[in-house]
Amino acid sequence: MTDLSQNYDVLVIGAGNAALCAAITARHAGARVLVLEAAPRHSRGGNSRHTRNIRYAHAQATDYVTGPYPVDEYIEDLMRVTAGKTNETLARMVLEQSKQVVDWMQDQGVRFQKPLSGTIGLGRTNAFFFGGGKAMMNSYYARAEKLGVEILYEAEVTGLTLNDGRFTGAQVLFGGNAHDVSARALVVASGGFEANIEWLKEAWGEGAENFLIRGTPFNKGAMLRVLLDHGAQPVSEADQCHAVPIDARSPKFDGGIATRVDCVIYSIMVNKHAKRFYDEGEDIWPKRYAIWGRLVGQQPDQAAYAIIDSKIPGLFMPTVFPAIEADTIPELAGKLGLDADALEKTVTDYNACVEPGDFDPTGLDGCHTKGANPEKTNWAQKIDTPPFYGYPLRPGITFTYLGVEVDEKARVLFGRERKPASNIYAAGEVMAGNILGQGYVGGLGLLIGTVFGRIAGEEAARRAIN
Repeated sequence: MTDLSQNYDVLVIGAGNAALCAAITARHAGARVLVLEAAPRHSRGGNSRHTRNIRYAHAQATDYVTGPYPVDEYIEDLMRVTAGKTNETLARMVLEQSKQVVDWMQDQGVRFQKPLSGTIGLGRTNAFFFGGGKAMMNSYYARAEKLGVEILYEAEVTGLTLNDGRFTGAQVLFGGNAHDVSARALVVASGGFEANIEWLKEAWGEGAENFLIRGTPFNKGAMLRVLLDHGAQPVSEADQCHAVPIDARSPKFDGGIATRVDCVIYSIMVNKHAKRFYDEGEDIWPKRYAIWGRLVGQQPDQAAYAIIDSKIPGLFMPTVFPAIEADTIPELAGKLGLDADALEKTVTDYNACVEPGDFDPTGLDGCHTKGANPEKTNWAQKIDTPPFYGYPLRPGITFTYLGVEVDEKARVLFGRERKPASNIYAAGEVMAGNILGQGYVGGLGLLIGTVFGRIAGEEAARRAIN
């Protein structure tokens, strides 16, 4: 039985991918490790249990990817989606180290599968877990427990004792009692604040009440708030996040990847007034899907609707909720709660602007409009073949980017001088904003957590043992 009165070498707060990578690495280094997870055991794993793949650099095709993905191309993809809002030193370090992560994950028992079809163009760049993120996390838990890592569930950390960038103890609610837990080094890997609606409202206003949270309801940002209140340097902004369009019929929390709607690039997207508001065909879906949550969030009532016709089903990942179907555009508008005349005019005007082209759902095809507002630059086809389909959408928040600044050793930086903490490290969502100032490419979040989790675990163990 775990004795919370003992002085541990490394305390890890959180139990998702980054946390378990840190815990396993620290234990391999000889440290005595305690992991505290606020969620119950059946909900363990944070947002990581909803993942399905990791984006990593590799030199050639393997059993899990269809071709090479060099670091330089990865850097170009990252710089494009972030518009340069990234710490280039840390970013390049993460992407260089990504070349080793799949081998390390397999050593911990994680299994991968052959490249999948229907994966929004990720077969070359991303390796998919056999059994998805939950299977990956179960492999990590099994490995950690075999190594002797102690894990407590329903253990909520309510506060930290910090002094000039040095951690000495944590205040924990466990088993109905308050405990003081001490350790020689601390790894904070407890996620962002996406499940804290009041905090989201500070950045987004009352509209945040309409947001849906794709992941765990336990990521409320408590440890992020404590670190910031103690002078940790913030990174990124409170309104920057990984947000995707998800079905408006999804649950408030924990809907996961199944709630995502991937037909956007083949559709026209309209708001509650049945007006288009952005170029749906700007780029391939893995490089643009994470901007669409924000775009939907900026529309009236934080609502949007994807409109397609019968030529499109089968080109994107099946949805957990069926599309709303109708034989005519006015009938579809009625079922979606939109003005029938307005939607019919939008579709008619759009169709009139579609230029002839060779439609190719697998890559940028140049099929575009001329004279539309906004223009559509790829995958523009007339919406003219019944039945017609629509999906009601809301912003689905995956994780927030506001976090704490870290250095190459995953040490949290404090004060205006950005002084590295002596024994406080961060990994995962709580520091991902160092790499992701804005934008996203699929599978990068898990990579950041894996690389920085391993760094944090190694450095925390070295600090504690020495």
